[in-house]
Amino acid sequence: MVYLGAVALVMAFSPSTYNRTNRLATSRYIYTSTWQVLPWFTLLAALVSLVLIRVVVVTSQSYGLSRYALEMVVRVLVLELIPLTAAMFVALRAGLAFNAGDALALAAASTPARSRQAQNRLRQDLVPQVIANAFAVLSLAMVSSVIVLVLAYTSVYGFSPWGLGDYTRTVGRIFNPAVTVGFVLKTVFFGLSVAVIPSAAILEAHRYGRTSSSTVQPGAVRLLFVLLLIEAGSLAVKYI
Repeated sequence: MVYLGAVALVMAFSPSTYNRTNRLATSRYIYTSTWQVLPWFTLLAALVSLVLIRVVVVTSQSYGLSRYALEMVVRVLVLELIPLTAAMFVALRAGLAFNAGDALALAAASTPARSRQAQNRLRQDLVPQVIANAFAVLSLAMVSSVIVLVLAYTSVYGFSPWGLGDYTRTVGRIFNPAVTVGFVLKTVFFGLSVAVIPSAAILEAHRYGRTSSSTVQPGAVRLLFVLLLIEAGSLAVKYI
């Protein structure tokens, strides 16, 4: 996984990767993994978040803790649940898209020509999908977080503009520089994990000739473990 991720990052930052064919492939994968699902994923996230926000606000008011409702919503939904949900959604939807079987069959050949063909195939398939999946996690998480922040304001203050001062102070106190950097890094690591781990599992299975009759996505358990490890590490850094 680490080796494949390093190779993908080096290729992603290499100018020679972005010829016309690879640029078109990258834009196509980004359109499929992000733009096609962004509206209804955002709508679904907004509906679920609205229910959770309402539950938190009503419960806080009943216990006389309404001043903590907004901070709890931002910390739980925006900082923790939204990025993790976006990562798991992209993993379930796009984790099986990378098909390395033909490229690995070419790589197994001994002739240099077929080896170069395999490398070109991996460059054309692997790098665009890694970029697209990482971009999808970032986009879905960021857009949904903005929508949730707007919903949190309307749920607590209504449509009155007089709550903007308290709202911005509360959100600004939560999103201090350290928390903001941690939030961005966690989302980036989520995106890289979703982009690399399923592809690494498929490559590993083909490389060692492993076959499985299971319908579980290759690398699903490994990906879930890594996502939970990143989330646990983020919580430990912030609250311990």
